[in-house]
Amino acid sequence: MENTIKVTIIDREGALHDLEGPTDMNLNIMEICKMHELPVEGICGGMALCASCQVYLESETPLPEQSDAEQGMLDEAFHVKDNSRLGCQIRLTQEIDGIILRLAP
Repeated sequence: MENTIKVTIIDREGALHDLEGPTDMNLNIMEICKMHELPVEGICGGMALCASCQVYLESETPLPEQSDAEQGMLDEAFHVKDNSRLGCQIRLTQEIDGIILRLAP
């Protein structure tokens, strides 16, 4: 479909989950993971206030720069790596079609 992208999520046990998500509903990675019942909490509801949706970018997919709120939250989070992002801050857009992300512990 024209308004759908593919997202691959690697869960905490190393299993791959190939998901499809709509680009016309303003959804983010945290929300699509929750829709597919992957273990992403998203305690703050996607406001970049908790880091319970932290993921690691495993592909070369270019992402928008981190906001100050996202960077600040990652500065306080556990298990942060150079490729850490908050899933709630990654919108489903055509630009990220084919992205591969790993759920943080």
